[in-house]
Amino acid sequence: MFAIILLNLRTIPLRFWMSLASVTAIAVVVAVLLTFLAMANGFRTTLEGSGSDDFAMMLRSGSQAELTSVLTRDQVNIIAESAGIARDHKGALISAELYLTVDAKQRNSQSKVNLPFRGLDERGLELRPNIHLKAGRMFEPGKNEIVVGEAIQREFAGFELGNTVKLGNTEWQVVGIFSARGSIFDGEIWTDVRTLQNQFNRGNTFQIVRAKLVNTGDVNPILNAINADQRLNLDVKTEKAFYQKQSQGISNLIFYIGWPLAITMSLGALAGALNTMYNSVAQRTGEIATLRAIGFSGLPIFTATLLESLVLSFVGGIIGTTIAFLFFDGISASTMGNGFTQITFQFEMNANVFIQGIILALTIGFSGGLHPAFRAARLPVKQAFATIR
Repeated sequence: MFAIILLNLRTIPLRFWMSLASVTAIAVVVAVLLTFLAMANGFRTTLEGSGSDDFAMMLRSGSQAELTSVLTRDQVNIIAESAGIARDHKGALISAELYLTVDAKQRNSQSKVNLPFRGLDERGLELRPNIHLKAGRMFEPGKNEIVVGEAIQREFAGFELGNTVKLGNTEWQVVGIFSARGSIFDGEIWTDVRTLQNQFNRGNTFQIVRAKLVNTGDVNPILNAINADQRLNLDVKTEKAFYQKQSQGISNLIFYIGWPLAITMSLGALAGALNTMYNSVAQRTGEIATLRAIGFSGLPIFTATLLESLVLSFVGGIIGTTIAFLFFDGISASTMGNGFTQITFQFEMNANVFIQGIILALTIGFSGGLHPAFRAARLPVKQAFATIR
């Protein structure tokens, strides 16, 4: 069996162009699939990496995103007295935040998009310990000043440090660039919450309350307080659970587009693999007849033919994963999130993505090589020698 396998692999150069076509088709299919999977993986990682079980997120009941929630100052004051929320010498560790959308242009395409514009106070900044300024300074309360995430500066026009940009009907000065270490906040614009309320005529309302928990992951005390007070009608989740839910819809959509497209394209690659292996069997009819005549059974011939198909598909899979990694891993992109705003993220290749690509390649190789392998193993000796003559 080993000798026959070696013989098959050594004769691949004799079928170079046919084999190359099969390998190329499989490589293209794998590269396309991995691009979609890396996109979904990067989007999911960005959102899920933004959350922590140390914090709770409170929105109006039934709101699917921050943009559709409205909370009043009275409700925020009541929440601040709830059990389960951590406190320091200044009081409850909560941040009532305003979340709006504003128009901007993508740097490359110049197409209009919606960007998230978040209003924070000093508490909101204190409750984000993973944020650090890369350039400039933080905004000052009461002034039309903004700080932007590094993804905003990278992907969208007009947000360079020191620039003045029109958001809504107001001119805002970019005074700082911050990094959120690849989280969703990298794609946000921040300013003082009271200034934002005034400039957009939002009165004393907010979209969300973010609170530090006394016990990590335990939102039950807050839920009990909300259920006991008829003035509150809120949904409460840990920050991690909130962003996990936000990521599901888009990442699943990308995932379920990628696989059907890859499967459709794989039919073409499968046809190429079948053609290659039938051609391989046809070219080696004399060898197969000789092997059968001197006593070899069909099993070694079947195994060698199928293994040749798997080797070619594996090579195609490796090439496809390499192409996807070199051209797409780490590139930035943005897409519409649940809040009707652009979410900026990076394509992310990981071991699971690579494994899925190789599995798809081997599946194509196995399917394409199975019937030709059976045909080779069951080829009658008399018919094989007659073909040679």
